[in-house]
Amino acid sequence: MSTQLEFSKKNTITGHAGAIYSIQFDGQFIYSGSADKYVVRWSVATGEQDKFAIKMPTTPYSIQLLADNTKLAIGLSSGHLHFVDLVDRKELKLYVLHQKGIYAMAENTAKKQLIVGDGDGLISIWNTETLELVIKMPFDCGKIRSIVVSEDGNLLFIGSQDGNLRVIETTHFNVLHDIFAHQDGVGSILLFDENLLITGGKDAHLKLWDRKSMTTFKSIPAHNFMIYDLLKLDEAHFISASRDKSIKIWDAANLNVLQKLELKSGGHRHSVNKLIRLKENSFASCSDDARILVWGN
Repeated sequence: MSTQLEFSKKNTITGHAGAIYSIQFDGQFIYSGSADKYVVRWSVATGEQDKFAIKMPTTPYSIQLLADNTKLAIGLSSGHLHFVDLVDRKELKLYVLHQKGIYAMAENTAKKQLIVGDGDGLISIWNTETLELVIKMPFDCGKIRSIVVSEDGNLLFIGSQDGNLRVIETTHFNVLHDIFAHQDGVGSILLFDENLLITGGKDAHLKLWDRKSMTTFKSIPAHNFMIYDLLKLDEAHFISASRDKSIKIWDAANLNVLQKLELKSGGHRHSVNKLIRLKENSFASCSDDARILVWGN
């Protein structure tokens, strides 16, 4: 991909009546969780709402597709965790373990685990086949905003409000690293390749880390406010999304911004909360402006 990379808005998906906090993609449909308390499924091809929509008792802050897209985990502002069967369209389990909102979830496909993090710093891990609790780990670190699983499933990377980056192994769940990363909180984590890890903070900086030594070697001011999400686009580029309403396309080699997507370029009117890769050279973003935007080049 050349550095002449240029993205434009290909579609706008509207229908939610509140901020959209989380999106997932199953290869055909985008799932979204919104402050209007609905979890909805949308066709990427048409932008139209599918027949699948669930009204939740409180706001879904985080959603996660599981088990080859046959199940959906939904984490609510109340801390309730719902598991839904997408084939039979019925609820499988409801757990009330968490007492604060669930802000982050990730699937570890290699170990058949769902990792859940809440506003109190509690991590819970669930078996995605039996939907039973494996372990719970209280960290007392404030809000957990980002959970990323290593490519082989052996490590979890956790970013939290206390500004620390924690690395946990997934066999006995020991903490291998607990490192201060960003003032006032870690908002996003990206495992770019086997050597490079990137974090985004409430300090609006991006930090680059050597994955082997877990030491940081570069920090740059990247946005005006907190960086809520990071997404790998390809082997040479990544994307950042921020509370400052903008999305930036980065050249990973030299950390040059190749493009800034904001309101004047058809972008979002409010905070950009999540990014999801759709296919090569295509991704979607969601925002407090109640819209999902599909981008392509």
